[in-house]
Amino acid sequence: MNLKLILSDPFLASSLIAALIFAVLLILVWVSHLKLKNRYKDVIDIEEHLENQKRELAELRKSYQEKKMIYDDLNHQVSIYEEKIDFIDVGVYAPTFEFETSEEFKLKIDAIRERQKELVRDKKAMYCTAEWSIDGSRTKGKTMTNRQIRLALRAFNNECEAAIANTRWNNIESMRSRINRAVEAIDKMNASNQIYFDDGYVRLKLLELETTHQYKEKKKQERDHAADLRRAEREEQRLLKEQAQAEKEEQNFQKLLDKARKQAEKAVGDELAKLESQIASLTDDLNEAHEKVERAKSMAEQTKAGHVYVISNIGSFGEGVVKIGMTRRLDPLDRVKELGDASVPFLFDLHALIYSENAPALEKQLHDKFAKERFNLVNNRKEFFKVDLESVKAALQEINPEVDFYMQPEAQEFRQTQALMSQITETQEVKENRFPNSI
Repeated sequence: MNLKLILSDPFLASSLIAALIFAVLLILVWVSHLKLKNRYKDVIDIEEHLENQKRELAELRKSYQEKKMIYDDLNHQVSIYEEKIDFIDVGVYAPTFEFETSEEFKLKIDAIRERQKELVRDKKAMYCTAEWSIDGSRTKGKTMTNRQIRLALRAFNNECEAAIANTRWNNIESMRSRINRAVEAIDKMNASNQIYFDDGYVRLKLLELETTHQYKEKKKQERDHAADLRRAEREEQRLLKEQAQAEKEEQNFQKLLDKARKQAEKAVGDELAKLESQIASLTDDLNEAHEKVERAKSMAEQTKAGHVYVISNIGSFGEGVVKIGMTRRLDPLDRVKELGDASVPFLFDLHALIYSENAPALEKQLHDKFAKERFNLVNNRKEFFKVDLESVKAALQEINPEVDFYMQPEAQEFRQTQALMSQITETQEVKENRFPNSI
């Protein structure tokens, strides 16, 4: 368009001037923007970086929550195994008893030791990763290596023997750690010579430890069972002897009575009267003897003979609480086991078991002795007393100085439970603090 024509038209001229002014202003604004951007470039970069971090943090939180859900689900699924794991962590190792008798465990131990001997004979219990020479002689170097291996094996085997010999139900884990520490210490000392234990040999030692533990527990079970059988057998023999004596006495009276009756058939006068009186007396004696036989057959249920027991249950009632009772059971320990049934959390520990021909009198004597220490002062059938074991022992020894009294309650299940609960609490606190629900 012609410039003169535009300028001659007031409207077009004003529009052109306005456009030029707008363009100039736009350029000025853009230049100002560039200047400001350059001036505050660092601030803008930080803001962009913060925005990126916020996005990354949001994604990280989302990812964490997803993985935390997976962890919680897996942790729930394995919780059924935690009890066994926690028992092992605190040194309480429950035997699995893969064999029915201790003799079978003994044979397994012998087999394990034979395999250990084979590794030693074949020089596979330890190994050396270097071929040493002394004064240029490999033979001398090999002799030195073999001597060092023998010394290391002797030290290790002695440590294992001590650990295995001292293993008990509550220390197997510490004994296992003792063996592992011995391996680490000896390997460390022999590192400069590049001599190390074979893993298979160490596993055999640990297997011997665990099998020995199970062997000891099985032996304990067998001893307890044998003791139960012996007690039952002794009681049965005593009752059978009493029965046999009563039956013999009954037979003697029967013979005398039969003889007197035969004589009475031929007697007359005063002799007959005397025999009739004798027959009446013998009849009474025979009836009494027969009743004695029946009592013997009833296995002492109708006699006063029995056992007085002193037991405690620190897991259920705490320290310094005992139960003093009596039983006429053929096996008195059946009563103790019965008292430790589902009605109480833990089994009772036996401190004393005294046989008496008059068990009720002995029981009453002890109850009267500690009457003021009764837990229940209203119902005397509740036989619990708050009294220390020393006092009970002293009272029993006044009655029978030769009585056996066991002071220390084993409370195995209670002590195992305490150790486990402590470990579970610590484990739970670690777990709760290990992963928060969100970040």
